[in-house]
Amino acid sequence: MTIQQLSIFMENRSGTLIIVLDVLKKAKIQILASTIADTAEYGIYRIICDQPQRAFAELQAAGVAVAFSDVFALELDNVPGGAADVVRTISKAGISIAYLYSFTHKGKGILVFRTDNMDEAKAVISENKLKFITEEEISHLF
Repeated sequence: MTIQQLSIFMENRSGTLIIVLDVLKKAKIQILASTIADTAEYGIYRIICDQPQRAFAELQAAGVAVAFSDVFALELDNVPGGAADVVRTISKAGISIAYLYSFTHKGKGILVFRTDNMDEAKAVISENKLKFITEEEISHLF
């Protein structure tokens, strides 16, 4: 029910992002979605890609600080308020969202989020028949 996201820890200075992107480019790994959260000194570059295990190994071999995180990827209709409806359902169950980002693919919205209460989130997703994307499905999106 969850997919693997790569979290890459980088110094907040010119040139660090291109190192990561070049490693993935050379390995022919497709980035499907990404986001960067930063502070004054460092950033966390979060990536959903088509080959997370291989990306992890390639980045580690290049000396990049990388970790896996399990996140949810939910498919929703790409209409105004679609994300609000899903977040409301999750929030009503008392589940807090640590971070969230989204993208669209073939007319559908994909909402990616992480929570500290994975078991409860899985139950809410199942009970409300929310469409989740599996690791296999995400690797074949592009």
